[in-house]
Amino acid sequence: MVNDVLQDLEDRMQKSIVALEEDFKTVRTGRASPALIERIMVPYYGTLTPLNQMATIAAPEASLLTIRPWDASALGDIERAILKSDLGLTPNNDGKIIRLAIPPLTEERRRELTKVVGKRVEEARVSVRNIRRDGLQDLQDLQKESLISEDEYYRARDKTQDLTDKYVKEINEVGKAKEEEIMEI
Repeated sequence: MVNDVLQDLEDRMQKSIVALEEDFKTVRTGRASPALIERIMVPYYGTLTPLNQMATIAAPEASLLTIRPWDASALGDIERAILKSDLGLTPNNDGKIIRLAIPPLTEERRRELTKVVGKRVEEARVSVRNIRRDGLQDLQDLQKESLISEDEYYRARDKTQDLTDKYVKEINEVGKAKEEEIMEI
C-alpha cells in the first residue's frame, strides 16, 4: 500500500516536470519554433480551438513561422488570436497564409521572459508540494485505518520528502537551463 502511494506520487511529480517542459516550449527564445504558437487558443465556430488543430505550422527559416489554416475563413480569427497573445508578434496575412517574423530579442524582453520562466518554475514547485501534501494525507489515512504501522508511516513520510526534494531540484535545473537559453545571444 505504501509503495502504491509513493509510486503514484512519483508519477504525478514527473508529470509536473513534463508539463513544465511543455510550457517552456511556448516561451520564445531567439529562434522560431512551431511549439511557440501551437497552443494559442483561437475562437473557431464558437469554440476555442488550439491553433495546431486548425492549421499547419511550419518554420521554413530560423526567424520565420508560417501558418496555413485548413479553412481559409479562419485567417482573421487566427490573426486576432496571435495579436491578443502575450508573444508580442505581429502576423502578416496574405489571404492564404500567415507569416510571423520572429525578431531578435532585446535585452529588456529577455529579462521579461526570464521573469515569466521564474513564475512558471515557482508554479511547478507549488504543484509538487501540493502533490506531497496529498500523499502525506493518504499516508495519514492509511495509518488512522491501521493499514500501516507508525514506523511504516514515518519511513514513507521521509521517502515522500526525498521525492519532493528530488523533483524540486529537477524543476530548478530545468528553469535555470531555460533562463540561460533565453539570455543566450
